[in-house]
Amino acid sequence: MNKILRVGGMLIVSTAVILAGCSFETEAEPKQNRWDQIADEKNQHLTREALELKPYAKQVGARLSSPEYERFAVNSRLKVAGTVEKYETLHSDTVWIEMKKTDGPEGTGEKEFSYYVPLKDGSFSRSIQLFNGKGTYQVTVRLPSRDEADHYYDLAQFEVINVNPKVKRDIGKTRAGLKSELKLSRPASGYVEADGAFQLKGSLGRQRVDRVMVHLEKDGEKWKHLLRVDEKGRFDSQIPLFYGKGIHKLTVMTPAADRENYYHEAATLLIRNRSSEEKTPIQYFKHYDTRGIKLEYPLAGGGQGNMKYRIKGSIDPDAPYAEETEHLIVQTEKDGMEATYFVPVENYKFDGSFWLRFGEGEYEVTVNVPEITDEQRDYFRFFGVARFTVTNTAEKDLRNLLPSRGIQSEAKPIKQLARELTRGKETERAKALAIYNYVAKNIRYDVEKFNTDAFEYDDSALKTLKEKSGVCQDYSFLAIALLRSIDMEARFVEGIADGNRHAWVEVKVNGDWLTMDSTWGSGYINQNGQFVERYTTKYFDPNPSEFAKTHRRTGVMY
Repeated sequence: MNKILRVGGMLIVSTAVILAGCSFETEAEPKQNRWDQIADEKNQHLTREALELKPYAKQVGARLSSPEYERFAVNSRLKVAGTVEKYETLHSDTVWIEMKKTDGPEGTGEKEFSYYVPLKDGSFSRSIQLFNGKGTYQVTVRLPSRDEADHYYDLAQFEVINVNPKVKRDIGKTRAGLKSELKLSRPASGYVEADGAFQLKGSLGRQRVDRVMVHLEKDGEKWKHLLRVDEKGRFDSQIPLFYGKGIHKLTVMTPAADRENYYHEAATLLIRNRSSEEKTPIQYFKHYDTRGIKLEYPLAGGGQGNMKYRIKGSIDPDAPYAEETEHLIVQTEKDGMEATYFVPVENYKFDGSFWLRFGEGEYEVTVNVPEITDEQRDYFRFFGVARFTVTNTAEKDLRNLLPSRGIQSEAKPIKQLARELTRGKETERAKALAIYNYVAKNIRYDVEKFNTDAFEYDDSALKTLKEKSGVCQDYSFLAIALLRSIDMEARFVEGIADGNRHAWVEVKVNGDWLTMDSTWGSGYINQNGQFVERYTTKYFDPNPSEFAKTHRRTGVMY
């Protein structure tokens, strides 16, 4: 209801409000941050003298609107802003703000940090972060020279006390970083924590480049690597933290416009690694870059595997021979023993594994790309792209039982055929003979392949089984795959027979190695160069002295 009062000849109308069990919250002042309060209290005890500018300020008509004092306290950040009347006379359009930590806790150990702030139409403004937690910082604001490039004069110098102990750091960009319009979206700040690796994601602006360089360092250890930049100027990569627990410094470097293979520092980050695991850098070769390979796993050497190890990555579709690259070749080496594996590439991506067949211990692994050529020959050439180490934790040495290049002993058709061939055979010798018989009787020798060196990367036991033809390597691939599929140790023997390169099989029977050459057991090539089928068991467990008259063993291939 309304109530009317007469006061001194004036009518005043007021509204009565009836509150029935309700309460109303009035708007309050925002609560001040604890560290802001501490900074305010600190400032009350400081003698805050007005900030005096250096003589160069008069020469160029410069003023600072922020800060106002020679010495003051803040909660972590402050604003530096000003104007320059004669900015068009300056040799650069960038203001340099340099900070030095002069007192306080060690924090990250970093003592200096710089900002390069654009000077636009005579004005500059930047919120700056005191980069290493609690302590005292000396800040110097500098303006470019009017006469010399890359020369700066002091505009002002002041002292700031950061009361906040938490380490916060911006991404430190250089003038080269500003010029290239470098932007980093991950990480979002210049000081982050990670477990063993972190994602670096960013882009470049007007400068069109195809690579940026990253430089990682900690306690004197250093690593450099090139990252691929796409057609839109973007890059995205996982960066491994090799050197164990503690702070790693990462510098992003952009290519110089006027010098080939030269890079400028563009931005710096600090990453505190929580993981104590130390790793070894992967060694990259020139074909890693030129053939467009990108390893996504592993990111570093020194990993562990239990009998096998994964490899994953992609190929840049625009790189030379990308479309023709149908597989990678992985070679492992341990104590002088080597093995080779193929990892298929589909839609420019690969994700496969390879065996650590020589038992427990450290392996050196080399990843290769094939040479792309139409030339027919009895060997393959390939080029290394990366090398790293892997430790096998499995104690067993299964070199003669695991699948290997061309020997798909785990394949269902191979296993099924081997079971059929050896059904009812009670001894290892009888099983080996059954497999020898099948290969010798069912595979026809390919004379044209032998004469023209028409070897292919996909030559294998499965291919031989399907085509029912091949040369000595193909006979051996199939025989070994069948034997290994029923857990009989078998190996691919390289050698010379009648003056030509040749391959045959050795299989372990009752603890001893038995020789079998299904190729020679299948027939022979006559004087007209034609294959004549003539099955014989002469080359199943042959007399060693007789076999040595025609065959010379040179080694074993895995």
